[in-house]
Amino acid sequence: MTTLTPVLSKNWDRPDSFTLDAYRETGGYEALRKALTMEPDSIVDLVKSAGLRGRGGAGFPSGMKWGFLPKDNPKPRYLVVNADESEPGTCKDIPLMLANPHALIEGIAVASYAIKSNLAFIYVRGEVLHVIRRLHRAVAEAYEAGLLGRDILGSGFDLEVVVHAGAGAYICGEETALLDSLEGYRGQPRLKPPFPAVAGLYASPTVVNNVESIASVPPIVANGAEWFTAMGTEKSAGFGFFSLSGHVARPGQYEAPLGVTLRELLDMAGGIRPGHQLKFWTPGGSSTPIFTDEHLDTPLDFESVSAAGSMLGTRALQIFDETTCVVRAVGRWIAFYAHESCGKCTPCREGNYWMVQVLDRLEKGQGDESDLEKLLDICDNILGRAFCALGDGATSPVTSSIKYFRQEYIDHFERGGCPFDHTKSTVWGGA
Repeated sequence: MTTLTPVLSKNWDRPDSFTLDAYRETGGYEALRKALTMEPDSIVDLVKSAGLRGRGGAGFPSGMKWGFLPKDNPKPRYLVVNADESEPGTCKDIPLMLANPHALIEGIAVASYAIKSNLAFIYVRGEVLHVIRRLHRAVAEAYEAGLLGRDILGSGFDLEVVVHAGAGAYICGEETALLDSLEGYRGQPRLKPPFPAVAGLYASPTVVNNVESIASVPPIVANGAEWFTAMGTEKSAGFGFFSLSGHVARPGQYEAPLGVTLRELLDMAGGIRPGHQLKFWTPGGSSTPIFTDEHLDTPLDFESVSAAGSMLGTRALQIFDETTCVVRAVGRWIAFYAHESCGKCTPCREGNYWMVQVLDRLEKGQGDESDLEKLLDICDNILGRAFCALGDGATSPVTSSIKYFRQEYIDHFERGGCPFDHTKSTVWGGA
């Protein structure tokens, strides 16, 4: 596999790619026109047949999630798009909304019609003001063209779309914390069940999907389930963005079939920066267990990555070469999780705080080998005991780094300090 599959990114090289005219020139909104002639339930069945799995990290089948909405509930239904991209290393949804916002808007219209919703929300990070402005403009264009609002394309289907800016909290990437924030409350995870499909936004049936998941729906409607399943693997169908960052020659978004390997992606990205070699990398952002060069040929699909001991997550491939101190990198990640913990549960709130203290001591060469066991013990008390996945995810870089680089931790306290020259490397990029 050496070729890319530009679907959502096919127009990104156009200077006007974000406009309605440019989107329509390449078939934009034709999938919506087709969908409006279909029965809503048949669209849900089509997405199920295509095997589209959530592109936000969990990989849950999207069509199945839509099918969970209770048919006998008289309350209104809502579609909420999770555009609160916050995971360190994850950088696919923001570029997508910036370069091709109409792909998302068309997906919202098709998905809303399929689940019989007349009100949809895009919950986007408040810091990315340029993206928020572009979304507002794209939504306005769609309203002006009769693609949103009342009686869309003469079908009798009505849909209102609201762009909502969050206030910058990583925890609001968790779907129930996002819903609380959208309702005006402090963003904290809810106790489940009930799940959002039964009692979500305003205690009504709600579907929460990632930006890329929703944007992938129109191509499936336009081209069919077999077209989608022809890409990827049997259980991880289709294409997706692989976001390469860090010590790589040409970082960026690589839209490829699921199942592509890092070796193949690096070949297309010019390899590791000149003169250096791969040390470790994340397959799905900082909350997934790290991999090393021994995993270069692991197929990047949900099943293969899981079998190798990590998670595909958001396909945020952070690449680190041999100049990077793994203790320092993990310490920065855990400091992020400690800062972003909502504080609702003790394991996450206290566990991440104390891991920061231990990692900071280790990086300075002041710890000993018992600190490694202490870190693993803290992780054991967080994993499976935290209120949401933030706590679980925070344990991943700690446990995996000790697994693969235990000697590097030991080197720090045996030498009385970090053995790496940080003037030649940073956690996020080269000198």
